Amino acid sequence: MDAIGPIISRMREPISRDARLALDLALTIRHDGNGGVTDDLAGPAGLTEWVRAHLELLPCTATKRADDQREGSATGTAPQSAEGAIGGSTADAAQLTAVRELRAAVRALFARAVRPGEPSPADAARLMPLPEAVRHLNEAAARTPTVPVLDWPEGATPVVHRTPTGAVDDLTAALAHAVIAFLASPDRDRLRACHAPRCVRYFLKEHPRQEWCKPSCGNRARVARHHQRHKATA
Repeated sequence: MDAIGPIISRMREPISRDARLALDLALTIRHDGNGGVTDDLAGPAGLTEWVRAHLELLPCTATKRADDQREGSATGTAPQSAEGAIGGSTADAAQLTAVRELRAAVRALFARAVRPGEPSPADAARLMPLPEAVRHLNEAAARTPTVPVLDWPEGATPVVHRTPTGAVDDLTAALAHAVIAFLASPDRDRLRACHAPRCVRYFLKEHPRQEWCKPSCGNRARVARHHQRHKATA
């Protein structure tokens, strides 16, 4: 009982939107359950599915949805689908290439962020050079410059949205903005690579004693250590 209290008292705040987007983009490279690694963004269909699963987090879709809802309330019309807010409802090959290149930069910068710890073994031997990763991230963010816009509905707290200055919302730019915000935030210090057997995930530590991304990884790591100790004494 005494050991539980301090851990709970040091639990961090819930993960931010920017951190969630940055992590989830990196985690499209994952363990396939059979000892290998799989890529959730292997084709345009994978990117389309990923975007649709993150509509609530992507800033331009969230802002567009709020604007559509307000306009719909004022005019009595139904709000438009938010899926079209970033380059259409279906990803194409150009979008896929841009997002995959951004992900490569993100994973290289994640590897830097977890130092002196080891990076994810999924791509540790083929990481993008750091200067190139920084340049690529900044160039991706510059594809759609944004400005802060205050939204303060009646009876609610004020919220700041980042709104594109141009007419086109760009998925890669929106993701790059989130990654930059995450890497420049205190949450970056919580980033770790999970080194349980077969795991290739990055995660944010939720308490000081956390070593693995999820309990199942902790169980595999303890079993592996147990077997290793028995082999050493055999």
